[in-house]
Amino acid sequence: MSERTSAAELSRGGPAGEQGAFGLRLQAFRRRAGLSQEAAALRAGISTRALRDIERGRVQRPQTRTLQHLAEVLELTGSELADLLAVTRTGPPRGAARPRLLILGPLALQRGRAPVPVTSPMLRRLLGLLALKHPEPSTQREITDTLWPSGPPSSHQSLIHTYVSQVRRLLDPGDPPTAPAPTVVRTPTGYLLQASRSQTDLGHFDELLAQAERLHRAPDPGAAYESLTQALRWWRGPVLADADPVLRQHPAAVVVNERRVKAVLLYADTALLLRRPEEAVPVLWSMVNTEPLHEGLHARLILSLGSCGEQAAALNVFSRLRDRLDKELGIAPSAEVRDAHLRVLRQQLPRAQHPARPALPGRAAPAGPLPAQLPAMAGSYVGRLGQMRDLDALVSPDPVRRSHVMAVVGAPGVGKTALAKHWAHARREHFADGQLFVDLRGHSPLPALRPGDVLAQFLRALGATPGRLPADEDEAAALYRTLLADRQMLIVLDNARDAEQVRPLIPGARGCAVVITSRSRLAGLVASDGARQLALDVLDPDEARRLVRLCGGLPLAIRIAGANLVARDTGIAGYCAELAGDDLLSRLRVEGDRRSTVRAAFDLSYLALPAGARRMFRLLGLMPGPDVSVNGAAALADTTSAAAAELLVTLTDAHLVRERAAGRFGLHDLVRSYARELAGTEEAHAARQRLFEWYLYHADAAARLLYPVEPAPGPCAGAAPSAALVFSDHGEASEWLDSERENLSGAVPQAAGAGFTTLAWRLAESLHGFLSVGMYTGECLKVATAGLFAAVTDGEPRAQAAAQLRRAECHWLLADRAQALELLGSALELARQAGWADGQALALRRIGAAHRENGKRGESGGNGESGGNGGGRPVCDHPALARELTRRGGAAGSPEGVAGLGLIC
Repeated sequence: MSERTSAAELSRGGPAGEQGAFGLRLQAFRRRAGLSQEAAALRAGISTRALRDIERGRVQRPQTRTLQHLAEVLELTGSELADLLAVTRTGPPRGAARPRLLILGPLALQRGRAPVPVTSPMLRRLLGLLALKHPEPSTQREITDTLWPSGPPSSHQSLIHTYVSQVRRLLDPGDPPTAPAPTVVRTPTGYLLQASRSQTDLGHFDELLAQAERLHRAPDPGAAYESLTQALRWWRGPVLADADPVLRQHPAAVVVNERRVKAVLLYADTALLLRRPEEAVPVLWSMVNTEPLHEGLHARLILSLGSCGEQAAALNVFSRLRDRLDKELGIAPSAEVRDAHLRVLRQQLPRAQHPARPALPGRAAPAGPLPAQLPAMAGSYVGRLGQMRDLDALVSPDPVRRSHVMAVVGAPGVGKTALAKHWAHARREHFADGQLFVDLRGHSPLPALRPGDVLAQFLRALGATPGRLPADEDEAAALYRTLLADRQMLIVLDNARDAEQVRPLIPGARGCAVVITSRSRLAGLVASDGARQLALDVLDPDEARRLVRLCGGLPLAIRIAGANLVARDTGIAGYCAELAGDDLLSRLRVEGDRRSTVRAAFDLSYLALPAGARRMFRLLGLMPGPDVSVNGAAALADTTSAAAAELLVTLTDAHLVRERAAGRFGLHDLVRSYARELAGTEEAHAARQRLFEWYLYHADAAARLLYPVEPAPGPCAGAAPSAALVFSDHGEASEWLDSERENLSGAVPQAAGAGFTTLAWRLAESLHGFLSVGMYTGECLKVATAGLFAAVTDGEPRAQAAAQLRRAECHWLLADRAQALELLGSALELARQAGWADGQALALRRIGAAHRENGKRGESGGNGESGGNGGGRPVCDHPALARELTRRGGAAGSPEGVAGLGLIC
């Protein structure tokens, strides 16, 4: 079959009606000539928009002169031109006013171009069924089941006659028809929609699909592709998309949807063959959303995306399908899908052909080379697949998903620039007019670039005459937008300070994409300029092993560590051992390069902060747990809660602090080490004391409210807080303890090590009831041990005895009975030295209970000797000794008070 014949064959029919066939025919001739719309319009002396409107059927009467110019450009024969001219002169085609029934999508009835309303649900069901079965009749049973899914009324036969009559009136064209109008006729078994195939969209689709299947076997795949393109344009959604389930799931509807899938598969195969995969991607996206488990559609979508350079998107399609098949069906992807996946990984794909872009009318082509300003990539790049997929929204073929501006924000060293450069290099084929790149120096020792200076750089790169650049920044920005108006360019604005610095650099052209990196949140761009924010966090530790964990998942630290490994030619295990320690920040540097250090990156952000935020940042490095509340930060900095909240927001905006949960703020491990280094000795000492006193005040109040019968082991250093003034009820006190548990457990050993020994053992005692009841046995043992060391330092035997009792209880719960008995003996002796009757009674009761459990009643044991207080009593009668001590202690040593310490006697 010749090219001329092919173009003529595929020009008949189309979804826009007979008039729309003219535009499709012209489009077929243009594609046969191998010209884009822009190139054909430029050569014919008309605008691209005018040609687009003609091809889409929006222009009913193109001027003869325009057609003649197009005929010359497209090299049409005389007969082909005459055929086109005849179409424009004949006026509306025959049968233009005849009703047309559309079911490939929501049900619709048209008379010419005017819609005919069908509001009755019963008429919509009947009309949809008749069109769906066309050209076969619908049986009485089918009609009855469709109209009344829950069961027909007794008068259903007469009602069917009534509905059929109403459908006939809807189909009546009114005016005398020039050709037979569609109607409904009676058959021996039911009713039949009597209409030509051209009077339903399903008929048009079937004819074009059959034609495409015939042409697919011919040498010219382009003709088949055009027929498939026209066939799929008839579809507006799933068949009878707005109908009841009984109609949408009718066997005939299932068969029609299968024919649509068949057409899409053939269309995608042909598009890949013709190296036009980008045209198949939107169709395939739509279909996989409709058919989420169809493996053939997914395989072709993977291949099409990969052929367009969308490797990340293609791999994501495979991953989602694999997970869904496993979850819903318990099966693995088919060989077809796995093969498509491997072809993408191995880059065994035909690349899409991008026709050369002609110069626009009235504008000279650039005299020099296209801008290609992307910096070199830093070697191999792994990870960040999710973020790569997010950035792919800038080149998405789906207009709904496509973005124009993407702001990549995050903490220093998190990998913003590396991600932006890697994505830009991987997707640069999408930007035929080149790439612009600039480091705005928003966070740099050097002065930040002004927008006017950047505009001058970009205008020179775009071919503007250097001597004629506008001096006014607004004029320069206007010229910049003008030069980019019809181009497809990528603009990367790295290291931005704020929204005002980048706003003049954002073009208005939708064909351009802008990637911005910044340590600021750039909330103004998101709110006012429609930018999308992509926040980067540290890498997932699962993406690496021990080295990554030592570097805290921070990409800059990992890159420096990798550079050192290569330079030193040493093993990873040895280097990890070298990195382990307190001075990790000093080791994460490249010899001879002062800029290549993690500390240098942190310095830039820290020095850009106001003085109050810098002080708060330094003090946050001192917190004993993973995060701190606003009130805790206020105590740490000796300020109000409102002022602390404002400072924390400033630090969060600078990405030096993360809000881990609502109202709780923490630091990355390396950032925390850096902050701790900055705090002076006196500043740190005073801040820690304030924080530990704040913790003790609240923990003591919570303990008095929740565990009121538990006696204190020693005198309070000051006035005890009133629980009612600190917490409103039990729930608030319990919630505070739960939220601060890790901080409180860490504060005790930290306070003991920093010299705040009294605060340490008092805080340990205040926490015991909470940790014991909550069964946090490991933490309880750690806190009690730290409290013991603090009490020993203070020379407080009563506090030491209490700490040993706590430790004994923990070891008992951990099934270490021998150690528990040894600690109980130590606690008994310390309680005697302190004259603490309650403590002695507790120790004796627990020792007696332990001996009973071990079956040793009546045996003498070193841990159970009672000494002077026991008099002549048998050494095994620990409960009797405990009762006597309890009687002597009065109310403070009541059995309830004994039980309140958590020791079961």
